[in-house]
Parts: sequence; C-alpha cells; structure tokens
Amino acid sequence: MTRSCVPARTANLLGALALATADRVDRAAQDAGGRSGTETAALVVLTTVLAGGSQEALRRVLALTQTGTTRLVTRLVDAGLVDRRDGPDGRTRALVPTARGREIATGALAARAAVLAGVLGRLDDAEQEQAAVLLEKLLAGLVDAPDAPGRICRLCEPDVCGHPDRCPVTQASARPT
Repeated sequence: MTRSCVPARTANLLGALALATADRVDRAAQDAGGRSGTETAALVVLTTVLAGGSQEALRRVLALTQTGTTRLVTRLVDAGLVDRRDGPDGRTRALVPTARGREIATGALAARAAVLAGVLGRLDDAEQEQAAVLLEKLLAGLVDAPDAPGRICRLCEPDVCGHPDRCPVTQASARPT
C-alpha cells in the first residue's frame, strides 16, 4: 500500500503513538537500569537472542558503526556488565552479560512490559486481540533485510512473542523473497 492510499490522519496517529510509546519505553528502561538506551538495548540483546554473540553481531543488531560498538562494549566491560570470553571459532570474542548485566536487562524488560501494558490497557480484551492481529501484520511488513529481526526485536522478550514459531518478524524473515 502506498502513502497515497493511507489516510494522512491514520498515518499521523500511528507516528505519534509509535514515538510516544518509544519515548516512554526508553525512559522506563533507562530508569530501571541507570544505563543509556543503547547500553540497555545491548544488555537485553546479549541476554536474549544474542547470548554469547560477537561484537560484530551486536553491531549489526544495534546498527552502530564498528568504532561505536567498540566504545559501547568497552563501557559495558569497564562497568562490569559484560565479560569478553573466547568465541566459538577462536577468532572472535563472545560477549556475555555478568549477573549485574542480566539484572539490568531483566529490569529493563519489566519496565518495557509495564509501559506497553499501560498503553494497551486502554483497550478491552476484544480490541487487544484485534490489535494483536494488526500489529503482527504491520511488523511482518517491516522485515526488509536478513538482519531486520535483530533490529526490530532488539528489546523484545522472545518467550512472550513465541519466538521463533509464532513471532511475526521471525516468520516473515524466513519466508522466501
């Protein structure tokens, strides 16, 4: 569907909702762990879908430059939130959150869940079910590259969405183009 087919008001409402929700999630996650949004996202990703992942994998998910990722990982290591360990191939280093890093990630995910529950709590049960169907369709439509699931779901709780079997993003990325 092209822009001309979408009512401008609907698009504007979606943009406002997305921005306001993202701002609230970011603020709540930062408040929960006392870390920047990028640091928090890194800890969540390294605790969930990229457990033991490399710095390069983290860079792709967070869409950072190589130097930006190096600085980020150094900050997390220096703060005692991430350990560098031997990677699976002997050439890379695996990034593993420490107990404190996992604690911050867990707190950030709980804060995120509370914000989202508050946003969706304005809908009754039937409206929430309808919203879920629409959100699944919209999310699947955002998958535009092989690394899209990592970027889109960088603050998701994989168990909650049913990853990989029921996650609309994972499912859309697995479909042949």
